[in-house]
Amino acid sequence: MSKEKVMKGSVDLTEGPLLKKIILYTLPIIFTGILQLLFNAADLIVVNRSSNPLALAAVGASNALINLIVNLLMGLSVGAGVLAAQYFGSKDDKSMHELVHTAIPTSVIGGVLFGAVGILFAETFLSWMKTPASILDEAALYVKIYCAGIPFSMVYNFGAAILRSVGDTKRPLFFLFTAGILNVIFNLLFVLCFHMDVDGVATATVLSQAISAGLVLIYMSRIKESHRFVYGEMKFYKKQFFSMVKIGLPAGIQGSFFSISNIIIQSSINGFGEAAISGNTAAVSIEGFVFTGLDAFYQTTMSFTGQHIGAKKYGRLKKITLLCLACVTVLGLGIGGIALILANPLVKIYCGNDTAAIEIGVMRLEYIVMTYFTCGIMDVFSGMLRGMGYSTLSMIITLVCVCGIRILWIFTIFRVPQYHELWMLYLSYPISWIACIIVQGLLFLILYKKLMKNAKMEAPAEENAAISPAV
Repeated sequence: MSKEKVMKGSVDLTEGPLLKKIILYTLPIIFTGILQLLFNAADLIVVNRSSNPLALAAVGASNALINLIVNLLMGLSVGAGVLAAQYFGSKDDKSMHELVHTAIPTSVIGGVLFGAVGILFAETFLSWMKTPASILDEAALYVKIYCAGIPFSMVYNFGAAILRSVGDTKRPLFFLFTAGILNVIFNLLFVLCFHMDVDGVATATVLSQAISAGLVLIYMSRIKESHRFVYGEMKFYKKQFFSMVKIGLPAGIQGSFFSISNIIIQSSINGFGEAAISGNTAAVSIEGFVFTGLDAFYQTTMSFTGQHIGAKKYGRLKKITLLCLACVTVLGLGIGGIALILANPLVKIYCGNDTAAIEIGVMRLEYIVMTYFTCGIMDVFSGMLRGMGYSTLSMIITLVCVCGIRILWIFTIFRVPQYHELWMLYLSYPISWIACIIVQGLLFLILYKKLMKNAKMEAPAEENAAISPAV
């Protein structure tokens, strides 16, 4: 049996050449993210072809709120993924079994609770965001229907996190592809045939989320490996639950505060009218294609670091970091350049002939898209810190350097009359990313040196070769 395929569908990331494995591991995650974005883009494009001219703005105005609701639970899925990688690296089958059967019920119960909050308070939250009255009812309807599908979304994301942590990035891609194709079909059916608008695309999304969740559970219930899911053995194992919360809650809080800062930004954009909302929504969707490629390396660094920490092969952590940093820089500049060159026709796909919306969407891309690689660098450092077990530190740095700077920017510089323009709002993104990179990079170097020093002191002499950095 190959050392790489110690389990069917799983890959030992601690053996073999790093660059090749990083690329092969990351590509399916990138494709998964791109597919998700394509399906989300299909939602926006189809709803903009409905009979309701404000439907696109209604969906766009609700995105920041939806992200806030789901991000805390998504953070817990990060905790499940990091633990699964560590257990896989250390070959701890018992802990893996307990983790899987704690993570799935956590995703369901958490999804129900947070979905209920979104349904009950949709109008209130959207009003706080200064959503224009002309689109408030449609935006609230979209949020309510979407929130009904949050339990399905969480099951898929928790299951996918566990599969990726053991090196299986292809099956989550296949499951999402299948559900996404059906999502597009449902979109066309509900909007073009049944003449629905925001309710149609929201319902299509919920149905596709249910399908992806079902596919993950069916697959995990049929495998024979340690991450197999058995319906009758679901249980909240205290150790696994609190370990998952310890790692995942800071990631969730970080994501939630990101969403809060984005909600504040979205609220500022809402004040510029429907055209600004539509143009910004289109640009954000396009930026997503840049971000998803970079974010894939965040997940890669967590899984690679988690498995190496579990296997106590610390010497390759620095090389993992450098390779992932190089990859996100090259990828970010390449995709960002393409998005910038094609900015006008891309935004026009979403906004049709709305000249004002197109102008705003293009302006956002001009200010942000070429600096997105710095966001990727920031996320690589964040993934390394979380994989090493320093999730809370990563959260604190990100909250202060990213969310703090953006919120301070909005309530100070952006309030100055001559700077109260959208371009000044967009400038806060790259400035906050660069500030976070400086602090995270210094912290990683300090913690890495500490880890290597402690490992060499604790390891027997004959094991020092395994700990020392690989040549």
